[in-house]
Amino acid sequence: MPLASLNGLDFYYEQAGLGPDVLVLNGSGSDMRVTPNIMQSPLTSHFKVTSFDPRGLGQSAKPEAGYTMANYAEDAANLLDALEIETAMVLGISFGGMVGQELAIRHGARVSRAALFCTAAGGAGGASYPLQELADLSEAERWHLSLKLNDSRIDDAYIAANPEVLEAARQRNDLSAYEHEPNWALGRAGQLAARAEHDCWERLDQIKCPIWLAGGKYDAIATPQAMQNMASKIPDAKLDFYEGGHLFMVQDGKAFPDLIAFLKEGSL
Repeated sequence: MPLASLNGLDFYYEQAGLGPDVLVLNGSGSDMRVTPNIMQSPLTSHFKVTSFDPRGLGQSAKPEAGYTMANYAEDAANLLDALEIETAMVLGISFGGMVGQELAIRHGARVSRAALFCTAAGGAGGASYPLQELADLSEAERWHLSLKLNDSRIDDAYIAANPEVLEAARQRNDLSAYEHEPNWALGRAGQLAARAEHDCWERLDQIKCPIWLAGGKYDAIATPQAMQNMASKIPDAKLDFYEGGHLFMVQDGKAFPDLIAFLKEGSL
């Protein structure tokens, strides 16, 4: 199992493909044991893709404390150091897009360009939906609301008429096999707490590399308005919307080809 020791914490990572380096920062609650994931995507046919379980999740360390957005960004920079990657292109998805903002601000020289997907700046720029509030719901209520947040076209009537959609979503994201792991719940709660405090709004103009913002037209987690706000604040940022919600990358077949084209611009 590939592990990198970063400041005394072990981080699980994977690499696949050949070509220019792309670092992928994943979303809330991500666990690389759940497949398919970004390592099985078309990206690995064009680039050397590196991704990892962030602190508190998956097969990475789950410390008692240290769950801050600054630490998540430092972990990413330290992983680049450990793997001897001087600069990389970055894909940040949802929570990973928040980390990507911090990384580009704190370590701008390490990020040659970044695609920040279905994310938000926080603060006055608007925050993503407070996912920590879902913790108090029953499992059935949580999955019901999650479906509607992921795609605002889905409503109660649709779910009632298509109960298999709810069950399919639950099965795709079933992590119950790992709940026995030490600090499993603590790590997930720590990430959500850091996410709730995320605020890069006043620092977005410090990002100097090319930025592509992309979101789903029907995303109720990272709303189109929040994405538009980010585009107005980051110098020369490009913004596109796709047919889909928070999962537009798998809903709209144009998303991956466009992502590959954006990243290849930085490889010329």
